[in-house]
Amino acid sequence: MLLEVSASGTRADVTLQGDWVIENVAEIEQSLTQIPADARDINLKAAGLRTLDLSGAWLLRGWFDRLKAAGTKLHFDGALPSHFAFIDELVERPDGSAPAAVREPISLASVLEWVGRFSHERAEGVMDAVGYLGRFVVSGLRSFRSAHHLRVPSIARHVYETGIQAIPIVGLIAFLISVIVAYLGAQQLRTFGADIYTVDLVAISVLRELGVLLTSIIVAGRSGSAFAAEIGVMRLNDEIDALESMGVDYFEVLVLPRVIGLVIALPLLTIIADAMGLAGGAVLSKWLLDIPLSQFIPRVQEALSATTFWAGLIKAPVFAILIAMVGTLRGMQVRDSSRELGRLTTIAVVQSIFLVIFADAIFAVVFVELDF
Repeated sequence: MLLEVSASGTRADVTLQGDWVIENVAEIEQSLTQIPADARDINLKAAGLRTLDLSGAWLLRGWFDRLKAAGTKLHFDGALPSHFAFIDELVERPDGSAPAAVREPISLASVLEWVGRFSHERAEGVMDAVGYLGRFVVSGLRSFRSAHHLRVPSIARHVYETGIQAIPIVGLIAFLISVIVAYLGAQQLRTFGADIYTVDLVAISVLRELGVLLTSIIVAGRSGSAFAAEIGVMRLNDEIDALESMGVDYFEVLVLPRVIGLVIALPLLTIIADAMGLAGGAVLSKWLLDIPLSQFIPRVQEALSATTFWAGLIKAPVFAILIAMVGTLRGMQVRDSSRELGRLTTIAVVQSIFLVIFADAIFAVVFVELDF
């Protein structure tokens, strides 16, 4: 028995009993039919109700609506279960109609409000980044006073994780990209009888641009995301707050080793990418253009100036600082939920790649102006 009915004329007292759960849906519907159809005043009690889930509440609420539509007066002895408020707020409106989506008309005021909010958020982001950079500089100057503050074991670990472990993918990508550049360049230069300039194209493009740029993009996706995720998880687990409570400078422990490690690792990866890129150009030149290695190496030496190699290598530390700073900054900004962790990790990768390409464009203009 899920309910007990006591009727007297047009009045009925109904007492809920047992478990009104999804497993008993058929029995609930059968029990509701026991209530007299001519009852016009019903008093409902839940004294014997043991369990009520959303399915039972939905059936009970539907019965309430049918009674009200028929003009029956319904009195509930005590407070309504919280399930009814949940159904009213999240499923339907209290009057039974579905909530209508209200779309405010676009006006000049709403546009200005959006522009103002967007500008304010961007300004706050810039201020946070400037403050973060300032704190990084201060912590770095303090840490360089002694080897103990530099956390050498932590730096070595990050050099291994961001540098040595990335060698296979960086070398493979650089080799394949140089093969593609050499192949496409050879196809075009062959029509002018200038096959030999394929070597110049590969050597200059790899050493000045492609080697460091491709390496930085790979590292941004690989290590930049790892920095944001690692520090973000520490934020969610309150580990950074624990470090602060112990009087430990978390910038010195978490940020500086990652930045310094990447500044060391990225130039070394760039050198490896340059070597693999030249190797890819040499392989394709031998296979497609029949240029042997004994001819390829002298031609590379003739094509390069004294600054070609350094023009690419100088960019690597700058790119490393940008990637590490963005990754650690976004990790520090994680709050409250794992959804924020995923969102900010994605933002860290996108912003790192954008800043790397933007900085590379600035370097290109400066180098041209300086004839470097």
